[in-house]
Amino acid sequence: MIHSVAVITGASQGIGQATAVRLARDFSAVALVARSRANLEKTAALVRDSGAQALVIDADMSEVSSAQAVVEQTLSAFGRIDALLNIAGAVPQIDLFEMSEEQWNAGLALKLHGARRLTIAAWPALKQAKGSVVLMSGNSAIFPKAPYAAVGTINAAIVALAKSFADRGIEDGVQVNSVLPGPVMTGRRESYLEHWAPLHGMTVAEARANFPKEVKIARYGAPEEIAELMAFLVSPAAKWMTGSALRMDGGEAKCV
Repeated sequence: MIHSVAVITGASQGIGQATAVRLARDFSAVALVARSRANLEKTAALVRDSGAQALVIDADMSEVSSAQAVVEQTLSAFGRIDALLNIAGAVPQIDLFEMSEEQWNAGLALKLHGARRLTIAAWPALKQAKGSVVLMSGNSAIFPKAPYAAVGTINAAIVALAKSFADRGIEDGVQVNSVLPGPVMTGRRESYLEHWAPLHGMTVAEARANFPKEVKIARYGAPEEIAELMAFLVSPAAKWMTGSALRMDGGEAKCV
């Protein structure tokens, strides 16, 4: 019998995959959403090994129709939605004066508007379940810089969006928070370092070792560490926490 259901976007890799596997210990079923069905099937196997049912939904959340389709498929399979974790969305780290209109629009369409549309589409089910929502931002929301202006701008918008949903959620009984990770070692970050290193006269190993020193942190984070924070935010222990933007970055952001 299905007692609780979590929906996770970006579940095919990285933090999204780690979160899906972690939530399989707490939820009866997990709906896995991303563009790559092959990678989602790998996540689904891990989720089932951890004890939960898994539903694979290959969808591009930048497309307007995807939000309603994800909700309909989840409700058809499991009958409820108790938690929604909006993790999908990679924004290219390109200089403010070099970002094209297409790159700006793509980043906004997936990470910001994809999360917005899915949260709205799932809201009636979340309201019925007195559920929880998490939106993935990033610590660049706190210190946006010209070399990666789109990342900071979109992440800041997500924090504001989460607070707006949280305000409505007080009335509707839906808890909403955002998470601001720092530098986490995922496959995407490794690919970025492979591109960045030769442009700066470094090996990939040198680039990997150099970044934590530059930003004065002890090490990169692990996807599983962010997943633990996600699990807490959608657990009964965090029910009175709403409208919060939680930063987990190894101390990279030095502001109060």
